[in-house]
Amino acid sequence: MINTIILILVIISFLLIITEDLIHINKAKTTLFFGTLCWILAFIFPINNNIATETSHQLNENLLEIATLWLFLMSAMTFVAYLNSKGFISALVQRVLPERISERGLMFVIAIFAFIFSSFADNVTATLVSIAVVMNLQLEVKKRLKYATLIIFSVNSGGVSLITGDVTTLMIFLENKVTISNLLILILPSFIGVLTLASLLSIKLSGEVKLVQTRIKIEKSDIAIALIFVATISGTLLANVMFHIPPVLSFLFGLSIMFLVANLLPNKNNQDALNYIREVEYDALLFFLGVLLLVGILKEIGVLDGFTQLYQYLPAITVNYLVGFMSSVIDNVPLTAALLKSGVNMKITEWLTLTYATGVGGSILVIGSAAGIIAMSKVKGLNFISYLHNALYLIIAYTVGYVGVYVAANWALT
Repeated sequence: MINTIILILVIISFLLIITEDLIHINKAKTTLFFGTLCWILAFIFPINNNIATETSHQLNENLLEIATLWLFLMSAMTFVAYLNSKGFISALVQRVLPERISERGLMFVIAIFAFIFSSFADNVTATLVSIAVVMNLQLEVKKRLKYATLIIFSVNSGGVSLITGDVTTLMIFLENKVTISNLLILILPSFIGVLTLASLLSIKLSGEVKLVQTRIKIEKSDIAIALIFVATISGTLLANVMFHIPPVLSFLFGLSIMFLVANLLPNKNNQDALNYIREVEYDALLFFLGVLLLVGILKEIGVLDGFTQLYQYLPAITVNYLVGFMSSVIDNVPLTAALLKSGVNMKITEWLTLTYATGVGGSILVIGSAAGIIAMSKVKGLNFISYLHNALYLIIAYTVGYVGVYVAANWALT
């Protein structure tokens, strides 16, 4: 009986996630409420006749995984919050872009920029910065929608190859399904997928655009923090490959260096660098907390065994491809968490295709990723229906990237 009640509560929670834009209730609030409620019920009405100590042990295992993810994301977000608030990111973008460029050329520049930037920054920041560039241009609505579509796909594609770029990639890595060196295999296929979409969207573009150049001064102190951020990312990757140091430990170490160095640098606004933790998007972190609690309880009541059965009937490469389409409807965080908790056994090459599918597949529908939701709120005319106009191009690009990952992974790992 209690298993059925918990399952119903989880389904309600997931429905509220999907309909967030309709009900106007932040998904962090609903998932946190239902996630904690389900575990409280598990203590009051024991699952499978578990004693309290067994349920407590199960909860502690879930909380350890969540804490590792939380601390890593908080560290990365603090770096980005600092640089973003200082105007460093906007200033850097202005220096990269030329004064005049063809519409077709801009399509590829935007694609490359969004792809690279999202590997280091979170998807939210990468989308906001990229969209801001497009919104400052005098473009027709149809053309602006094309650029927005490309940004959403590029941001999601850029993040899948590094643990700093996409939360689902980080989740799969933390479960020891892939290594950092394995993930680097995704870079080229993902990039080819982005270039494919840029080529398809730019077919009818022939005009020229002039970019507004507002020169923003970059402070030496901000450059120093940016270098520490880059060094932290590269150091985290190297430390894990060479010494198997957990990424969360390396990133927290880098964050501590940032705090200490910022304390010694000239600070015009007299704000302690430690205060930038307050600018981290805690609604996103609370959402992850709620989702992982929900998926954790689904594992304990045995619901996730259904995923394992699906892999018994179809080849993993086929199921993973379809998971990409599923992630455009179901949020990729709970979807990935469910797959990881289900105990599915796959080869490294197959885990890599799943990493790509969950990270990029959400781009197929505008509601399938955080990048899409943000773009909808910023770009006039971009909605569920208008985004569907480019659905065929998006599916082609996703398929090209997916096939590329499969080929590259089999070539590199055999």
